[in-house]
Amino acid sequence: MARPDKAAAVAEMVDMFRSSNAVVLTEYRGLTVEQLKELRRSLREHATYAVAKNTLAAIAAKEADIEGLDELFYGPTAVAFVTGEVPDAAKALREFAKANPLLVIKGAYMDGKVLSSEEVSKLADLESRDVLLAKAAGVLKATMFQAAYVFNAPLSKAVRTVDALREKQAADA
Repeated sequence: MARPDKAAAVAEMVDMFRSSNAVVLTEYRGLTVEQLKELRRSLREHATYAVAKNTLAAIAAKEADIEGLDELFYGPTAVAFVTGEVPDAAKALREFAKANPLLVIKGAYMDGKVLSSEEVSKLADLESRDVLLAKAAGVLKATMFQAAYVFNAPLSKAVRTVDALREKQAADA
């Protein structure tokens, strides 16, 4: 029979797995408490960072219908439950790992797929959602401008032709 405190911890993690956009698993061996606080502060807007027991986290992941993370639950494991933009959380983790090499990104789970640490790094290279939306809007605006130019070109060409004919007629007369 499971102890009530462990059952409560598993239930809480199941809720966090289900409510997250993505989950990033890290190894924090050698980091001080102060460094972990700093990491939590840097992730505050994007994710919840929690140290987890491997067995309980694996059980919670299975209960949340997340498969494929079992091989990542080894050593001291902490989980970043991403509720905001995934690229922003990946950037924050990568930046912290650059400053503190003891933080190791093991992998992640997003959209039904297990991601390697290299794929998490690629996610961190993505621009933010706002920047991508602005770029898409710029492309659409440019396309609309080009379409309007193409549609107006025959009219302006006709007007220039008529003006040229009038000038020729005035010159001939």
